[in-house]
Amino acid sequence: MTSSAFTGFAPSEPTAELEAAGADRPGFESARVLLVDDSRLIRMGLRRSLESIGLQHIVEANHGREAIEMLVREPFDLMLLDMEMPEMNGMEVLQVLRDSPHHPWPPVIVISGGTGIDDAVRCIELGAEDYLPKPFNPVLLKARVKTSVDKKQLRDQEALRMRQLKRQHEALSQEQAKTEQLLLNILPRKIAQRLKAGEEHIADACPNVSVLFADMVGFTKMSRTMSASQLVEVLGDLFSRFDLITEKHGLEKIKTIGDCYMLAGGVPEPRDDHAQAVVDAAMDMCKALEELHERTGGALQMRIGVHSGPIVAGVIGIRKFTYDLWGDTVNVASRMESTGMPGKIHVSMSTAALIDAEFELEARGPIEVKSLGSVETFFVGRRK
Repeated sequence: MTSSAFTGFAPSEPTAELEAAGADRPGFESARVLLVDDSRLIRMGLRRSLESIGLQHIVEANHGREAIEMLVREPFDLMLLDMEMPEMNGMEVLQVLRDSPHHPWPPVIVISGGTGIDDAVRCIELGAEDYLPKPFNPVLLKARVKTSVDKKQLRDQEALRMRQLKRQHEALSQEQAKTEQLLLNILPRKIAQRLKAGEEHIADACPNVSVLFADMVGFTKMSRTMSASQLVEVLGDLFSRFDLITEKHGLEKIKTIGDCYMLAGGVPEPRDDHAQAVVDAAMDMCKALEELHERTGGALQMRIGVHSGPIVAGVIGIRKFTYDLWGDTVNVASRMESTGMPGKIHVSMSTAALIDAEFELEARGPIEVKSLGSVETFFVGRRK
């Protein structure tokens, strides 16, 4: 019988049952020993010697094949292995153990009638813990057995501690990943990294940014015909689509205020095409609302306003903190939305100047805007 018949053992570490069993037998007397010898008389002699030193859990095997089958089924702390046996000899058993190094095999003490030093060297090379010639000396056997069992139990305890530490580390890593994801759901990645690095006051002047406001028209009227759960479901579906659109175009969602959605381009990372990206997103948002036409019965429309200019961006608050934008650019973008028309993308003169080469623009003429007076604005048409 060759060792190839026993290759392919899968377990790389003990099961929970074996781990628990190991925790229940910490003492030398509780160690499990497997005697492997084809001679019943020798096994009896070995058993008496082991029992005389306090070992109580002793299992016997007639040959190597039976021993391997037992080792696969249950854990042992030590194996005493004869060399010359039918079906599968000791060398072949050691070869199987060496060919499957990830299985939790016990240490092996070889007991052999051979006197050649070459046999002893070969056994050690194949992974045997020790080598004793027959007839064995009971005092020497006791010392070797106790040393091997003690070393095995120390290794098991260390392996158990390492597995526990690994599980604790994995659990901690999972919690850290959850925390990281929650933080990224609230803040831009760059801002989250600055907070984690210990920066307490985050405030940045951003000279070139485009800000978009999108407000639902007809939402209040529609809310009277829907249940609360239906209303939240429709708005949640729409804003989830907006989130994906924002991510697709590399923009930053700032917040939602009731049925109003606010995003920006060029923060916290500056980009030259912030206005074009924001307007592209606005067009996709209009398409997303059209896709919900049937669910809303056509009652829900949207005004979108965009303005470009400088802003201040930062994090405020110590609880439920948020990344927000301030400045005239934000106010003007809000005015572009409130003075716009349903289904239209309404942009200021500064935004129009940035996108004129890429989008068709319809001049609206001068309109009165609160705090600004009379200003020129435009509606965005198709991409050129």
